[in-house]
Amino acid sequence: MPAKKRGKTIEEINRRIKQGKAVVVTGDEMVDIVKKKGPKKAAREVDVVTTGTFAPMCSSGAFINFGHTKPTIKASKVWLNDVPAYAGLAAVDIYIGATEPAEDDPLNKVHPGQFKYGGGHVIEDLVSGKKVLLRAVAYGTDCYPRKEFEKRLSLDELPYAMLLNPRNAYQNYNCAINLSNKTIYTYMGVLKPRAGNANYSTSGQLSPLLKDPYYISMGLGTRIFLGGAKGYIIGPGTQHNPGAKRGKNGVPVTPAGTLMVMGNLKEMNPRWIMGVSILGYGCSLAVGIGVPIPILNEDMARYAGISDEEIFTQIIDYGTDYPRGEGKSLGQVSYAELKSGTIRFNGVDVPTVPVSSYKRAQEIANILKEWIEKGDFLLSSPVEGLPSPLNIE
Repeated sequence: MPAKKRGKTIEEINRRIKQGKAVVVTGDEMVDIVKKKGPKKAAREVDVVTTGTFAPMCSSGAFINFGHTKPTIKASKVWLNDVPAYAGLAAVDIYIGATEPAEDDPLNKVHPGQFKYGGGHVIEDLVSGKKVLLRAVAYGTDCYPRKEFEKRLSLDELPYAMLLNPRNAYQNYNCAINLSNKTIYTYMGVLKPRAGNANYSTSGQLSPLLKDPYYISMGLGTRIFLGGAKGYIIGPGTQHNPGAKRGKNGVPVTPAGTLMVMGNLKEMNPRWIMGVSILGYGCSLAVGIGVPIPILNEDMARYAGISDEEIFTQIIDYGTDYPRGEGKSLGQVSYAELKSGTIRFNGVDVPTVPVSSYKRAQEIANILKEWIEKGDFLLSSPVEGLPSPLNIE
């Protein structure tokens, strides 16, 4: 467990940002700095490390208010481009989930289903400036007499549109293989039989929660890059598991922390918010997230300097074990091995396939770095930290 060491404060770093004096580097760059200079010197020289990840993040969606109608309506069922949205909130408040398929989608009736359009695609269309068809039905009340409403609406015409994702930016994830004798279609992509390929996610040494494994700088109110705009962490994600097994360097070796995040959909960019169709599995939303890590002391410099060679995940069989809820580890691999293009499994070289985009993650980290260097993005102290081994024991 790390010792608490006095160093810089976020307030001091923000003053340096405003003065144009802050030293900001990406997670990739920090790896090299720590290797060459050590964490103590790196902590003195570097103020902020920027991170990035871009991948399908299923637990995502948007709260939307579509505005009061004349006559008024209290919507009980709503569709956006024929994708059902949840209307059990208030008269004209709805939530569109990223994984909700279009109502007439054949799903997996013709296997593997293509899932060409769903909630994630609706969100992308809105961010891209396209109009979407809103249909609403209601049972009618004295104060909300209207029973039907239909209109094509753009994002600019919506009174309110907020991306609010219950679980994003997973801290580490499985390496998925398939030991069965048939091809399978999963949220980790297509897996060939008899360990024909190994798929993995997260951006490794650039991934936000792997650069701050104990969530020291993250919590309610932490300002982040979200979908090309400024967003916020609003709490732990729905499967946040800080008690996961960790290596000696503090980094979890299995899926662990997650983030709940929010940001103004009207400020986002379709390059960083993209609808996804996962063959044989369903719809999703690819989300770009970047979290700035303030280097407050030597410990934080050491964590931010951890490399792909020092980050490990478990090989899990998605052909039989995972669907049974018995995803036992079949071996451990580093992200350096995964990113090399092949891993050694049972004496055989198995090609690896990333589900997330490392190139896009690098782009996010560099955009965030530029924002901070220009003084357009200040760091924020969390009002309340995320549950962590540092505060739950």
